[in-house]
Formats: sequence, structure tokens, C-alpha cells
Amino acid sequence: MKSLRHAVTLLVPALLAFGAAFAFLVFAVARRVVTPMRRTTDTEILAVDTGAQTIELERTLDTELPGRYGLFTTGTYGYVKLGAVLSADGKSVRRKLLTQIEPGSRVDRAASFSGYYYSSPSELHLRWENVLIGSPAGPCPAWYFPASSSTWVIQVHGRGATRAECLRAVPVLHAAGLPNLVVSYRNDGEAPRTRAGAYALGASEWRDVDAAIAYALRHGAERVILMGWSMGGAVSLQAAVTSGHRDRIAGIILESPVVDWRTVLRFQARMAGVRAPLPALAMGALQSPLTARLSGADEPILFDRLDMVARADELTAPILILHSDDDGFVPADSSHALQAARPDLVTMPRFTVARHTKLWNYDETGWSTAITDWLDAQGLSASE
Repeated sequence: MKSLRHAVTLLVPALLAFGAAFAFLVFAVARRVVTPMRRTTDTEILAVDTGAQTIELERTLDTELPGRYGLFTTGTYGYVKLGAVLSADGKSVRRKLLTQIEPGSRVDRAASFSGYYYSSPSELHLRWENVLIGSPAGPCPAWYFPASSSTWVIQVHGRGATRAECLRAVPVLHAAGLPNLVVSYRNDGEAPRTRAGAYALGASEWRDVDAAIAYALRHGAERVILMGWSMGGAVSLQAAVTSGHRDRIAGIILESPVVDWRTVLRFQARMAGVRAPLPALAMGALQSPLTARLSGADEPILFDRLDMVARADELTAPILILHSDDDGFVPADSSHALQAARPDLVTMPRFTVARHTKLWNYDETGWSTAITDWLDAQGLSASE
């Protein structure tokens, strides 16, 4: 009996310690989901040839892709543009530099590969202006590109990204006569910060997009098209079913979108080596008021409301989905499921090879044609 009591005395603290450690791990995973991502280095620069204006990069699934891309570097230049793949072997890729790098310039080895390509609106050589949109979170900066139509496009960037992500789509939409409003939203590093400074995965950010819709309607728009990139897709879909202006939404374009967060987070957990049941427990923690705050969120995030396959019947506007089956970060499964649930609304041309939000970079012609054809089919193009 004495030995049993001794065993229990040792076991109880050990179980409590294990429980505390496990709870800490759950909250850590949950916090990672809602904490705004900072740009991380994912690419190694092996060599720069300033004579030939080429750059040699560590070979990865991204750096080997054909097309035009960007590279965030440290050193003299910061952001540089990359052109075609010139050669490759098992470990490296040599690409053409589209940003002139002068001899003697310092370019550090650590870099971040990007699909942005354009880094500022002035690079598009279109008329544009800075505007501020008053949202419940505060004044959110936006770029406005005027055009002839009374149907405006409101572009919404993704998680860990900025407005610059959306610039690739401005030329094809502008050519269709559509004004573009490229917006920011709470906690993205450009718009105001909330108390916790955390993402709500679309559950709150849609209010800032709703404010952008109201802004467009006050400034001459009669209808709007929402275009969401990655998490911006989730934000746009929430606006489409929740906004008081949803009857003015003429269409939705989704680029590599998050359609159902559960599918995405389970996939990303597997890729990161996070095993069950941690992802499910982390999502559960984010849904309860107390544990959501402990996880770093401003308010509970209800994943059922963010599942737009389950809520497909609530959608009313035509939707174009541009999503590579080889996305590698946000799987296309839920996009295909949404198309299957609403074939009357959803158009989804087939794309492969291109990685997450890099369809324009990989196949600019195919990507732009898909948008132009869809706009024409919906009667939304104003081009002559």
C-alpha cells in the first residue's frame, strides 16, 4: 500500500507536467495559425555574375519554375527581378537577372523567393493614387487605379503578404476597363493593428473589405468584383455572404484561394511534421473565447463559418477560381469541391505545375486569358 501511494505521489506531478506541456504545445500551434507571418529566407543565392547579369540559386520547387519572379535580398538592392531559367543541375538554377546589378554590389546569400514581381504601383505605368478607406479597424491605405467602367475590382491580398501581391492582376483588369482598388486590412503591416494584432483568417478582415465596397459605391461604382489571393480568397468569400452590400457584388475572382481553413491547416500541419491530434486541438482552441485569447486571437474563430464548401448554397455571384493542382501550400481540393457544389456559379480552368499564387508568373498568357474570357462571359468587361 505504501509503495502504491509512493507511485501515485510520483505519477500525479508527472501527469500534470505532461498535461501542461501538451496544452502549451496546442496553444503554440494555434498561435502560429493567427500570428501574422514575417518574410523568412527560403532561398540561397550561390553566385551573381554582374557581367552576364545572371544569378545562381539553390534549386527548389520554386526557384526552378519557368517565368518571371522576384527575390527579396539583403544588401545593396533589396528586391530584384528574375527572368528565365538559363540552366539547372541537381543542386542549382541559373536565371537571368531583370534588375541590373552593378559590379561590386553586395548581395547576401540569404533571400526570399517571391511571386510579387512588381513591388510598387508606379512600375505598371498606369495612373494611380493613394487613398484611405475608413474601416472599423481604422484608416486602411489602398491604391486606386481609375478606368472607364462603373464596375470596380477590389483586390485583397493574402496571409503574410502585402498589397504588392495584387499588382500582377491590375494590367489585365485595367485593359478590360475595370478600375482597381487594391486594399489593405487589419494586422497586415500596412493597415491598423487590433489589440492582439492577430489574423482572424477572414472572420474579421471581411469588415475592412466591406468598408472598401462602401468606399467604391460612394465614389462612382455601381457594382464590384472581389478578387482575393490566398487568404484574401477566404476574406472575399466571407464578404460575399456577410456584407450588407452583397447585392452589389457582380463576381468573385479567387487566386490560389483558401476555401476551407480546416483542409488547409491539416495539409500545412502534415507538411510541417505536426501530427494529429494537434491541428484539430489547435483549431478547437481558437473557437473558444477563453482559449482563443490564450492562443493570441482577438476573438473566437468559428471554422464552420469559414467553410465555404459547406456554405456554398449561400453564394450568389459568379466565381472564377484560378488554382494550380500543384499549389504546394494551399491544396486545390476545396476549390474543386466548391466547383462541384456550385457548377452553376463556379468556373475553374485547369492549371498545373505553378506553385502557390504563382500562376501569373508561370503562365501569364493562360492566366490572363482565363480572366479576360470569364469577364466577357459574365458581361463584366468594359473594354472596346
